Amino acid sequence: MANHLDLEEQEQLDQLKHFWKQYGNAISWLLVVVFGAFAAWNGYQWWNKRQAEQASAMYEEVDRVISAGDIAVAEKAFADMKQRFPSTVYTQQAGLTLAKVAYFSGKSDVAQNALASVAESSADAGLSALAKIRQAGLLLEAKNYDASMKLLSGTFPVEFAGLVADKKADALLAQGKREESIALYKEAIKALPERDQYRRLIEVKLASLGAGESK
Repeated sequence: MANHLDLEEQEQLDQLKHFWKQYGNAISWLLVVVFGAFAAWNGYQWWNKRQAEQASAMYEEVDRVISAGDIAVAEKAFADMKQRFPSTVYTQQAGLTLAKVAYFSGKSDVAQNALASVAESSADAGLSALAKIRQAGLLLEAKNYDASMKLLSGTFPVEFAGLVADKKADALLAQGKREESIALYKEAIKALPERDQYRRLIEVKLASLGAGESK
């Protein structure tokens, strides 16, 4: 019985040796690739986390500089943050803050550049969309209607449909296209949640155009 078991084990061992001789090299390379990919993924995750932590710390400082109101210094701080952390949400947030401060300081060109930078970033689609809408508003103020409409004709997340339609309506109204703007204001209202406060503003616009029925 013992000899039978020994022979069976020897046969299994021979089969295993034969299998490893035939496929061992391929398996080894596969394991190298799998574990290499796993290590690379862990390294990438660690790098992303480290980048986010550093960007967060820098954002606080840049936000402080921007809020101080010195636009020249704020621009430089934002440019430095873009160079070091171009693909983070913190950089987008800093850009939006700079744009707001610059706009209220009468520096529309600085605001435009900051918004364009945020809009081009892929870090957060929502912040990018918001930047495009605000940028379109600045172009509208500058009476650059074609550029404003072109920007608003791009792709936006579905939740921004109401805001985009409203801004398009503003651009059309500024060009004297009353009926087209009314249609878009109504489209904007339908796209916004019922309790959204922004709906009230659009309803006021419609009422001023003699089209108070929003439904």
